[in-house]
Order: sequence, then structure tokens, then C-alpha cells
Amino acid sequence: MEKEPLALVSAPLRRVPVRARALAWGTAVLAAVVLLGPGGPAVANPSPGDVETQIDAAWNKLEPIIEQYNQVHTQLAANQAKAADLQRRLQPLQLEVDAAMSKVSDIAVRMYEGGPATALNAVLTTGSPAGLAEQLGLLNQLAQGQRQQISNVVVTRDKYLADKKALDDLISQQARQDADLAAKKTDIEKQLSDLQKLRQQAHGPGGGTGVLKPVACPVDYVGGPGGVAAKTACSLIGKPYVWAAAGPSGYDCSGLTLAAWAATGVTLGHFTGSQWSTTKPVSRADLRPGDLVFFFSDLHHEGLYVGGGYMVHAPTSGDYVRMAKIDSPYLPIAGFRRPG
Repeated sequence: MEKEPLALVSAPLRRVPVRARALAWGTAVLAAVVLLGPGGPAVANPSPGDVETQIDAAWNKLEPIIEQYNQVHTQLAANQAKAADLQRRLQPLQLEVDAAMSKVSDIAVRMYEGGPATALNAVLTTGSPAGLAEQLGLLNQLAQGQRQQISNVVVTRDKYLADKKALDDLISQQARQDADLAAKKTDIEKQLSDLQKLRQQAHGPGGGTGVLKPVACPVDYVGGPGGVAAKTACSLIGKPYVWAAAGPSGYDCSGLTLAAWAATGVTLGHFTGSQWSTTKPVSRADLRPGDLVFFFSDLHHEGLYVGGGYMVHAPTSGDYVRMAKIDSPYLPIAGFRRPG
């Protein structure tokens, strides 16, 4: 959570009217009581709406970090696979270069051994300097042919080496980002822990079906892949939110939609941005169960529409997969998309 600037905290109180100071102090105490929960003074229990408003505000700042992790982690795994494939291609090329170089080395040794020191013997053997020239010319032609073969292999090898170096540099950078974002998982859960405890007090710790599934799910039944995806999402209600997970024991927002559509044979990436870009847009008027509903301008949250203005989504750390209305002041809709 962001802190107030020090200058505001240390501003001279004598300039503030006494009544205003008392009002500000009372507001601060009330806020502290709400945040402290059962460990703080027993003044008044916050309503579920009050707690969820606080959770929404905190989560809207934190969830983009999780989606960023999903993106970086997916890219890192893909690039690591590409680097491994390039390494497999490099090995036989290097062996080919080494073998060709060995042949050239043998020819060079033969030419060296047949140099000036033995030229006279070669003349005596062949009967003329022309014979020696012919032999040396043949060796030179062989060497030229070997050099050409090596050149072709080396060009390919060097291209792969350059590609691999660029990939290795990118992997190194992404690995640092991946580790940094993964380390923030503990911080995310810690910041939301107190609020989730308050929420469980307000709603009841059991996560009852009445809260998670207030109406029949899906609200509207449709056939085809969308209907299957909607029914699958409904069947996962009550599963815990698990950061960067796509089941079977827990889900985050894009992991839930991924799993729901996987039941239809449709593959989605584990990142809200990729799910947006690989699906087709639909209007609100054409919205039907199974469609994806995206929120916020950076698309860091999404849910799966199940009809009647409801969606199934994995809301926040410490929460459960649940139904919710798609229209909410805390979830500005960015658009609707349809997989398949």
C-alpha cells in the first residue's frame, strides 16, 4: 500500500482547526479498525460490501503483476524450448565443421611435407618439374573444395550461434523478470490476507454455495462449445483462487477460462492478453454463454459469461471461483471475445 508523503504527515497541526483535526483523527481510527479486523477494537463489524470494496481496490493494483508474470513465464518457457532446439541443431553442424577441418589439416600436412625439402625427390620421381606442379595443383584443388564445404557449414553454424546468443540474452533477462515477479507472490498474498479474513467473517468461512453461486449456473443454457465451456466453468465454482494456476486444484482468472475452453478442445494461452488477441470480438448484444468478458484498459482481469448478466471468474487471492454480475463499478468492461 502506498504511504502518504512525509510532508503531509508532518504538517503543523496548529494551522488546522481543532474540530477538523478531531474529525480527521476519528476517520483514521475507524479505518484502522476496519483493516485490523478481529485483532482490533470491537467497534462495528464491516459489511461484506465494505470489505469487498477494499479488496477490489487493493486487487486492481496487484492483479496486473500476476498477469505480467503469466506473460513473462510463458515467453520464458517458449524461448527456453527454442534455445534447446537450436542447441540440438548446432551439435551436428559443429561435428561436420570439425570433420572437414580435420581433412583440410591432413591435406595441409601433406602439402607441407611435399614442400621445397622434397621437391627434388619429386622431380626425380616424376621426371620433370611439371609433374610436381601437377601433384601440388591437385592437392590445392582438394583443399579448395574442402574450404568451400567448410564455408557453407560455418555460415549455417554461425547463424544458429547468433540466434542462440540473442535467445540466451533474452532468456537471461526474462529469467530475472520471472524471478522478481514470482517473489512478489508472497507480498500479494500478505497484503490481501487481513482483508480476506474480514471478508470470511462477513460472508462466513465455509464459502457457501449461496454466496458463490446465487443462481443456477449457467443461467442460460446454449449448445455447442460455448455451452460446454460455461458448464465447465460452473462446475469449478468453489475451487480456490491460486496464483498463476490453471487447475485442477485451483485457478487464477486466465487459468479458469483456459480450463473451461480446454474442455471443448480449444487451446487458450495462460495470459489475458493472448486470450484477447487470439479470439474474435463480439458485441454486448451478441454476448452468449462461453464468451470471455475482459476488464480494465490493460485487460488484467477476465471472466467467462454464463448468461443473465452473470459470469464465472476467479476473483482474488484468498477467494474462490464464483459467480458475479459482469456490471460492477469496480470492474470496468474492456470488451467481449469469443474463442473457437
